[in-house]
Amino acid sequence: MATASAALPAADLLPVGPRANVAYRIVRLLGVPLLRLCFKFEVSGGENIPRPGSGNYIVIANHLNWLDEFALLYLLPLEPRLHFLADPTMLVTRKFQWWLVRTTGGYVPVVRERHGDKALYRHVDRCLELGGAVAIFPEANYGPTEGELLPFHKGFAHFAIKAGVPVVPVALSGTKDLWLRKRIRVVVGPAIPSAGQDPVALTELAFQRMKAMLPAYTDPGGRKLLRNRLTHLF
Repeated sequence: MATASAALPAADLLPVGPRANVAYRIVRLLGVPLLRLCFKFEVSGGENIPRPGSGNYIVIANHLNWLDEFALLYLLPLEPRLHFLADPTMLVTRKFQWWLVRTTGGYVPVVRERHGDKALYRHVDRCLELGGAVAIFPEANYGPTEGELLPFHKGFAHFAIKAGVPVVPVALSGTKDLWLRKRIRVVVGPAIPSAGQDPVALTELAFQRMKAMLPAYTDPGGRKLLRNRLTHLF
């Protein structure tokens, strides 16, 4: 792990910012139609999706499986570019993924083994200062089952308050167990202003808002083509 950490480029050199570069545009151009082909997305609250030119933000979502990140990319506008928090010590062991995230710039490095190191979080602050959007899963892990939430960590609230950006809550349903053409429900809530908020109060408000937004989930039954492969794709 120490060797991998030493091999990382300086985080300040990573291409964070609001503009979508060519690689990011290509990934979106190819990826969104592929998602639509594999899954059936049902979006509620589309009027709450941030519009291009309306400024940057932090989007938070419940976390169930690998599809969650791609669902947010599918949903949110091309610009400001969306950045995910990821552990580079894991990514460097996966050559293609490491090349992809460095090329598209849609990521901010946070090393899990140094969680709580305040120096690391300046990279999130920097991304927001430059006008980029940031996606955070405040549960910090996969939720145990559909429709349940783990307690939220307060990091997203600190970032939002410091940068003065709103928090956009997104509730995902159906991504825990995946198969071809499964219906994925996405609910986008109204943005929560961060101005004048306290991190603890903002975290609790966001948790309650997300809990109320989560759709009830029932297993649809029927044929489940490629279930094991798609569920464990990443």
